[in-house]
Amino acid sequence: MGATVNDPPGGPLADHQPRGPLADHQPGGPIPERERGGVRVGALGPPDGTSLPGLSLPGRVREAGPTDAVDGAQPRAVVSPSSTTETAEVLRAAYEGGLRTVVRGGGSKLGLGNPPAGVDLVLSTERLGRVLEHAAGDLVVRVEAGVRLADLQAALAPAGQLLGLDPPEAGATVGGVVAANASGPRRLRYGTVRDLLIGITVVLADGTVAHSGGKVVKNVAGYDLGKLFAGSLGTLGVIVEAIFRLHPAPAATAVATAEVAAPGQAGSAVRALLASALVPSAIELDWPGPDGPGTLTVLFEGIGPGVDAQAANTARLLADAGTPGARVLHDGEPGQGGEAGLGGGADRGGEATRAAAALGALPWEAGQLGVKVATGPSGLPGALATVWEVAAAHGLAARATAHAGTGVLRAGLDGGDATTLAAFVNGARERLAPAQAGLVVAEAPLEVKQGVDAWGPVGDALPLMRKVKERFDPSGLLSPGRFVGGI
Repeated sequence: MGATVNDPPGGPLADHQPRGPLADHQPGGPIPERERGGVRVGALGPPDGTSLPGLSLPGRVREAGPTDAVDGAQPRAVVSPSSTTETAEVLRAAYEGGLRTVVRGGGSKLGLGNPPAGVDLVLSTERLGRVLEHAAGDLVVRVEAGVRLADLQAALAPAGQLLGLDPPEAGATVGGVVAANASGPRRLRYGTVRDLLIGITVVLADGTVAHSGGKVVKNVAGYDLGKLFAGSLGTLGVIVEAIFRLHPAPAATAVATAEVAAPGQAGSAVRALLASALVPSAIELDWPGPDGPGTLTVLFEGIGPGVDAQAANTARLLADAGTPGARVLHDGEPGQGGEAGLGGGADRGGEATRAAAALGALPWEAGQLGVKVATGPSGLPGALATVWEVAAAHGLAARATAHAGTGVLRAGLDGGDATTLAAFVNGARERLAPAQAGLVVAEAPLEVKQGVDAWGPVGDALPLMRKVKERFDPSGLLSPGRFVGGI
């Protein structure tokens, strides 16, 4: 939802009015129960959870259990449609019943955002798991939202192609990656979801199906729903299909890695790399804590002789920039790189491929506080130092990783109770604000989220974002309260 809306007053959805009698329903309030065809709409059917009023989807609806809770909010049922048509039926029935709905793919992004204001229904995309079309000659793929990203990469590999997205969360689905605008180390080379998504099919809150874009990479016509839905976290509608442009899989991998003693030294090295003619796929920083050195890793992918030469030149460049002693890792003999690329496991290929597969791991464990700080590459050393200083002031240990080439820092905080962790978040935001660096809580115990806003201040963009939300979901039934400003 962070994308700019090109022409909300005059776009094709400007006059769209959701169907149903509950346009004035207030999220979080009591769900109306009224007789409709002899079945109580809002009651979610019989106690065994085998049906949803207004639907005929045998075997698609079940009663929710404790493991289906979303940040402490317990839903009443889980429904798993297997097509765009069924998804539209589900959302239409949920809209008419006033059911607050959260979308779930692999579940890897459910910890992102604020706790929902309430959840009645979880819509699972687990049955939307088909690769619908792979036009290898055009470097384009059309896929359903429930396909796991790792499975998609495996399906593309025989054609020597890949989707240039590598978020760190295991089990992530295509729909979840788009909804969270998730990315990983190789965003430096391939960009983010908004750069690779060329078409999308969504189902709006009232069951209306909308399409945008297509299977042509140079497609500039129409209302760009893809960029709007990328990062919207399920608050505008349900993503059911996506079309991506692909890239050839690299034939070889080489890595240059070096120790850095201080954030300023890392910053100098990154500046030198970005100002050079080198073309890395990723520049990553891993720093266990302020009392020891960090590791700067530069990844190159392409043809064997080319990546080997770039890695060797990187070692010399780092030495000239004040970071000597860089190691260069190859796959097998120099100039003979093995198969590499996104989706490759740590047990595949040679030394460089194994090092590449380890990049981008999250610096926190389940149940810990994890934060993401967005700044530019030049602001990364200051942001890292600030996180360490505020953490130390609250008696917390901080492990950090960063996409150093794009200026995205992640930190995992260990120790302290919920009050202390919330104080860290507020203190770090206050210290980072003058540098225009934003801190988002990516994962946290529920007790911490109850004490802080996961997103923090968003500035003067919030009124526009509220208007977009009201246009697409006027009843506020989709992921209510999870996004910025309580959207």
